[in-house]
Amino acid sequence: MNVFTLLGRKTLNFLGQLGAVVLFLLAILRRSAAVLKRPRLSVRQMYFAGVLSIIIIAVSGLFVGMVLGLQGYTQLSKFKAADALGYMVAAGLLRELGPVLAAILFASSAGGAMTSEIGLMKTTEQLEAMSVMAVDPVSRVVVPRFWAGVLSMPLLASIFNVAGIYGAYLIGVQYLGLDGGIFWAQMQSNMDFHYDVVNGLIKSLVFGVAVTLIAVYQGFHATPTSEGILRASTRTVVSSALTVLALDFVLTALMFTE
Repeated sequence: MNVFTLLGRKTLNFLGQLGAVVLFLLAILRRSAAVLKRPRLSVRQMYFAGVLSIIIIAVSGLFVGMVLGLQGYTQLSKFKAADALGYMVAAGLLRELGPVLAAILFASSAGGAMTSEIGLMKTTEQLEAMSVMAVDPVSRVVVPRFWAGVLSMPLLASIFNVAGIYGAYLIGVQYLGLDGGIFWAQMQSNMDFHYDVVNGLIKSLVFGVAVTLIAVYQGFHATPTSEGILRASTRTVVSSALTVLALDFVLTALMFTE
């Protein structure tokens, strides 16, 4: 009976947390008109969330593409199908690896930073000071960061994909000696813009909403201590990674299952 009691308690806690996150999302959406009145706030946050993450996204994509090119060539050459390396790498990156890995990297860098920043503002009572001055902290602090993360995620995933394809090109064509024309031709003739590119961008947009929502929620509700901020940042990274993987399964089943 203790096992069932614990399981029921965990389930109720999870449902309660999920409901609180959904209500927080609705509060953000209701106050999103503030972004239109002060676009410079979101542009500034896009710089911190997106531009400062380009280096790690591009470098990670490059090395992931190089690994895919090397492993893909090794396996495809066993079946005399090494010419399909470009298509295999592009399909894997655009449909799955690009959006998923970019979202996890985004959660580890920008997501954790958002949580820590908002948590620090709560610890130093800046959020309470805004409320005293009749400034809504959700509109002023949370909403610009939320939309900055949502808009940055598809762009970062695209950069990851481009860097990954270029990394596969370096390994497959420049290092292993595949024909460059065949590498690009296989990719161009077999990839479909809507099926592969658009669906991948939709995935990255959904991941951006999930990761950024978790980051701002954890920061806004963090315990106002240094330990509380640390725990909130850890929860952001772990919860974001698990949420991205779960959403990836659901979206893949909906988009790519015939």
